[in-house]
Amino acid sequence: MVERIIYAHEHITIDLSGVKNDIDCRLDDRELADNEFAKLRAANVCGVVDQTCRGMGRNPLYAQSVADKAGIEIYHATGFYKEPFLPEECYKLTENEIRDIFLGEIENGMDDTGIKASFIGEIGTSGDYIHPIEEKIFIAATKAHGESGVSVCTHTTLGKLGLEQLEIFKKYNVDLSKVVLSHIDLSGNMDYMLRLLDTGVNIAFDTIGKNNYQPDLLRAKWLNELCERGHVGQIVASMDITRRSNCVELGYNYLLDVFVKHLYKEYNFKAKWLDEILYTNPSRIYGIGRKG
Repeated sequence: MVERIIYAHEHITIDLSGVKNDIDCRLDDRELADNEFAKLRAANVCGVVDQTCRGMGRNPLYAQSVADKAGIEIYHATGFYKEPFLPEECYKLTENEIRDIFLGEIENGMDDTGIKASFIGEIGTSGDYIHPIEEKIFIAATKAHGESGVSVCTHTTLGKLGLEQLEIFKKYNVDLSKVVLSHIDLSGNMDYMLRLLDTGVNIAFDTIGKNNYQPDLLRAKWLNELCERGHVGQIVASMDITRRSNCVELGYNYLLDVFVKHLYKEYNFKAKWLDEILYTNPSRIYGIGRKG
């Protein structure tokens, strides 16, 4: 097993319950969080990249407290999500004003807490096309990235529009080695995954356990093939738990207790590949894990 592990796409808190009209989409149970993070630390997890950004129920003090209690390093996000989850301010502000919000949270801290954001994410696009408001946020993010040098993580709806997102990043000369496209495992399309990876960008297999979208048996097959093709250095992994039911029924440790064991058993997955995916890559991209 990997000695140090970083979950590259998680949510310690999140609240999408209003738009979805489903209380299950609010994750804020402290006792449950403490129990789950204690299990993570016992399983050698040293870092968690928290992708909850502005308007998604972000609570930096809460998240930091959960992580500190468990002895896990947390990496906080600044950003705005996607339609229809965007707060009103997104529609009123210019690209440069949104850029300044991102830079302010990176340089000075989030929500008057003094806790600084360390990357921009998860900024998202819709399933069928990129809405103008989403493109505005992407452009603001590219500008903030250019000035700060921090990494950028995107949300792709069901793994779609990754190539379209990359066109925006290329136009503004974003360093693709510091970009992660999330949920690409949901695309179920190996040729598409390879086209993305050929650009030098990183992709995330970060909906592990969500078999209602794609079966983990296929995720494991795709992941093994991508590693065999030489792309192991561009892949990160996580579970993207966003519902209380996910947390209760699967738990964050499902990635290690079930999925990783399947990789070893069915594919004789190389230990060095797992080390890169679960530690080296997210550590490089996000600069996390230095505390051991």
